[in-house]
Amino acid sequence: MIEVREAKSKKELLQFVKFPFVLYKDCKQWVPPIIKEELESMDPASNPVFRNAEATYFLAYKDNEVVGRIAAIINWVEVNEQQKRKVRFGWFDTIDDIEVTRALLAKVTDVGKRKNLDFIEGPVGFSNLDKAGLLIEGFDELNTMVTWYNYPYYKEHFEELGFEKSAEWVEYKIQIPEKSPEKVKKFSDIIMKRYKLKLINFKTSKEIIPYVDEMFDLLNKTYNNLQTFVPIQQYQIDHYKEKYIRYIHPDFIKCIADESGKLIAFAITMPSFSKALKKMKGKLFPFGFVHILKAQRKNDTASFYLIGIDPEYQNKGVTAIIFQKMNQTFNEFGIKKVETNPELEENKAIQQLWKNYDHRLHKRRRTFKKAL
Repeated sequence: MIEVREAKSKKELLQFVKFPFVLYKDCKQWVPPIIKEELESMDPASNPVFRNAEATYFLAYKDNEVVGRIAAIINWVEVNEQQKRKVRFGWFDTIDDIEVTRALLAKVTDVGKRKNLDFIEGPVGFSNLDKAGLLIEGFDELNTMVTWYNYPYYKEHFEELGFEKSAEWVEYKIQIPEKSPEKVKKFSDIIMKRYKLKLINFKTSKEIIPYVDEMFDLLNKTYNNLQTFVPIQQYQIDHYKEKYIRYIHPDFIKCIADESGKLIAFAITMPSFSKALKKMKGKLFPFGFVHILKAQRKNDTASFYLIGIDPEYQNKGVTAIIFQKMNQTFNEFGIKKVETNPELEENKAIQQLWKNYDHRLHKRRRTFKKAL
């Protein structure tokens, strides 16, 4: 018999976070999150997203053992301001038993009905800044720090339970040449001169902080027409400054300003932390952070996390500047390949960025939805 109970106590929430460590203990591709950060993201006292969101966490039990988990999430900015009346679900993991999946989703459905919402969708987090999408292709690849991994049977469960495709994301692996393609370099130089643009370089992480608000403003402008977009709130920006600054290598951020000094484009990449996170096994201390430091200094793989471009400069070749400068940095640090962050499949403008490089689509993700 399957029993689903709300996880409320510290012990239960720790079980909730640690369940994937049991489920994927023999999976070579699964990259564990940092336990402390997972708990903090679920805690209203630590995560400011709860100013406009709420969440309920559920654990499924079978024979007194945890066999699944799920979070029911409501983003009230999305519901009230954007009139997208949905209950989100995330942090979904289960054994290969469709009845467990059915029971977990029933709990989220109940939450949505009590709040008079219209449909259920996931897996997603609280906002666009969180992990999203069920892996449906690329099961032999490591996930990155900002994506989930899951077994292939998850997709089969959703389809059997009558869920439909909502959004789909693609991810690419790009081979980095020993030097920038000549046509990219020439085009980059032309665009810099034509629009009187200048590159902003950083020597320390602290130098980045004054530009973070402008970066997120560009993100809002860049993606506000995409189907999954929810405006990023200022308190979320402040939170993410604090949360991710430790991971940012200043050389891996490229910012471009116009002649007045206004930021018009940026890109954030990081050395890949996937292998480091596997060695850390969910813990920063006492020695986990050492693996992060090593990954920052010596790595042949990078991850492409965020890119934002002012609409006024979109389709004007500004991305060529970013890639030419990134290519130089990657060469300096011995980076041979880069993984992109998930990109919505309809976002062809972003996917065009890789056309001058040897690349392949190596992962695909999907969210599923169903009327309540």
